[in-house]
Amino acid sequence: MEADSDIKTTPRGFQCGLCNVNLPNQSSVDQHVKGRKHQTLRTVRSTRKTQERHSVFVSGITPLVSQSDVTEYFTQFGPVSDVVMDKDKGVYAIVQFAETESLQATLSRVEHQMGGLKLRVKPREKKDFKLIPKKNASQNLQQALERLKPPLCQLVSVNAQVQYVVERFQLGENEKKARGLLVQLLQEVFVEFFPDSQIQPFGSSVNTFGVHSCDLDLFLDLDNTKVFQAQAKSTAEQAGEGTSDDGRSEDSILSDIDLTSASAAEVLDLVAAILRRCVPSAHKVTVVGGARLPVVKFHHHQLNLQGDITINNRLAVRNTRFLQLCSGMDERLRPLVFTIRHWAKQKQLAGNPSGAGPLLNNYALTLLVVFFLQRCEPPVLPTVDRLRDMACEEEECVIDGWNCTFPSQPIAVPPSRNTQDLSTLLFGFFTFYAKFDFAGSVISLRQGRALPITDFLSQEQPEGEKPTKLHGPKLGPLSLLDPFDLSHNVAGNLNERSQRGFQRECQEADKYCRSLQYQRKSTKGKSWGLVRLFTPRGDVPQSPAEQLTISIPFKPASLPEALRDRLRAAGGGFRLPWFREVCCAVEGVLKGVLGCHLAPSADAAWGAESFVDAETSPGSLNASMNDSCDSVGSQGEGAGAAVAGAKRPLSSSSDAGESPEGKKPRLSKRRKPEPPHWICVQKHAVWAGRRRVRRELVKDSDSRPEGSCVALETKVTARIAEKEPELGGPLEVKVQPQVIGGTESTKAVLTLEPISDEAGVFHDFFHFLEAFLPKMVETFLEKDASDL
Repeated sequence: MEADSDIKTTPRGFQCGLCNVNLPNQSSVDQHVKGRKHQTLRTVRSTRKTQERHSVFVSGITPLVSQSDVTEYFTQFGPVSDVVMDKDKGVYAIVQFAETESLQATLSRVEHQMGGLKLRVKPREKKDFKLIPKKNASQNLQQALERLKPPLCQLVSVNAQVQYVVERFQLGENEKKARGLLVQLLQEVFVEFFPDSQIQPFGSSVNTFGVHSCDLDLFLDLDNTKVFQAQAKSTAEQAGEGTSDDGRSEDSILSDIDLTSASAAEVLDLVAAILRRCVPSAHKVTVVGGARLPVVKFHHHQLNLQGDITINNRLAVRNTRFLQLCSGMDERLRPLVFTIRHWAKQKQLAGNPSGAGPLLNNYALTLLVVFFLQRCEPPVLPTVDRLRDMACEEEECVIDGWNCTFPSQPIAVPPSRNTQDLSTLLFGFFTFYAKFDFAGSVISLRQGRALPITDFLSQEQPEGEKPTKLHGPKLGPLSLLDPFDLSHNVAGNLNERSQRGFQRECQEADKYCRSLQYQRKSTKGKSWGLVRLFTPRGDVPQSPAEQLTISIPFKPASLPEALRDRLRAAGGGFRLPWFREVCCAVEGVLKGVLGCHLAPSADAAWGAESFVDAETSPGSLNASMNDSCDSVGSQGEGAGAAVAGAKRPLSSSSDAGESPEGKKPRLSKRRKPEPPHWICVQKHAVWAGRRRVRRELVKDSDSRPEGSCVALETKVTARIAEKEPELGGPLEVKVQPQVIGGTESTKAVLTLEPISDEAGVFHDFFHFLEAFLPKMVETFLEKDASDL
């Protein structure tokens, strides 16, 4: 087996040479070999080896030789899969054939001549596949801090430090001119293929917030081209000819495509072909069709610049104009944005080079700063609705049905009465978001306030459907509405961990900004001000308690409509009824699906009712919530609320008349009750071989994802219990549920602690539940009781 050859034994365990990771034991090896990373690298290695076996190295060509010339010549030996050329020097190419016979036929020819050139053809060099390790992010961040530290420490105030950050990172005049020349070149190239088209830059390069080496975002506007094409067709039809007498239409690419009926993918493929063949120094041209807004990515080698071209992002151009207006309205916005962006990058909250993943993007960070300035007292920036009212009739703008009206010039907006300096505003940003209730709020720059998340529960679009005006945004741990497209959550890519990280760093920064180390320059030459604020976040190891915790996040999109309506009616107290439903579902999974024996703890304050009977649990939960977690109902706190029993009755009159001596024993025994929990007992390894048993029951004809059907998963458990022997001793686990909310992302948290584990299987059981339980709980919440 190929995977076995990658695993080597070491004095401390095992090592995977393919993935370059150390593994402590055989169980870890088995899990690693089945993991996605290992399997992906095996596939990549296999593909690379196949490419090497079917490729030849060709030298002796010149820069005048095109990729199509090379393809045409070598096609005589067989089908050509790909041709990779050295575009800068133009001296070599790699030709990949589809069949081995084509490779042999090419190498068997003694001499190759193409267009008067004598080519040298040899087998492609075979190299060992190695995983290129990623650059040490923390080391790079530390180096960035070391470069900034000396000049920042010499400045006399935090305000001066903030201004220096802008000077240090902003785009220089030469960079702006170079980008402008590239835009002009692309305009000249594309107008030859798409008559009357326009290339419009947007994003960081032109919105006044651009930094060195930021991407060049471009919008290819084809509206005028569509009009030209329609007129050309009309003229041709009137003349009774197949083409227009306008020479441009014959020379353009429009003879091959109808823009009114062509798909975005077809047009982007043509854009990519033009970049490859007609734009000097354009490399690594790829079409990203799976993105929310499909783009063509390219790298301009001479300028060392990444670029994106889109054909359907007119709103982004308008957003750029909006940020330009905001920057012109108040000169404090740019320094704050530059400083907060660099802070977020140093703390690994933003700055993912690929632009994907669960990190904040620069646009979202900028909007967070704008929203904070809208909420200052008095406001530094007006709301989007207020700007719309200030615009004149000629400035009205509607794009894709969204009102994007605002004044074209900052002079039309009255100046702010807020006089706070940059140091105070930066401090205020961290304080504002350190206490912000992300879980219960949707940030609206249009209204300049946080809207209750319950207002959006019945508006959220179904999963898999494109957002429209009829549906609300995709809600997440951090919900931040675009200023104009109100169906778009610009921070929708964030997960709970990213949101928690952002808020935790805001809390740490808020705490630091209250100290003299932030406010005053050190007389002893020590780090102060922004230097300490920019210190990279260290890797914080997880504690065992964190490793034994299972989170079930609040996902509005997966909730049934009836439950959504109930939560919406609950308003700010939506966490309580949702948590009640989750606890019922958890009990249903553990007891009904996995066959565990559940009982409430003997010494916890469960009261008269328990959760053994799912029908009585809602009332019990409701009472417990009001009793032990009043803070959760108010959105200002983020403490967890444990599940408990009914409220304890008030003392009777007879108790009031009891003698002091009679009360002493009660007072001496009084203690804070242990948070209520379940005692879960499992006698079978219901996780072992579960997928294999599922496949046997499903028989391919009724394939369903794991955790999507309660009845099927129950049968799987029964089959395992029937065929497999019991564990060496029953596994007894304490399961303590609690709800987290307020400033944290709303979620139910289950803490698992082994009480009795003679067979040593607790960790296997935990890791199984970690993936299985949230899926099954979601299934319980999605379906009605009759469907279960």
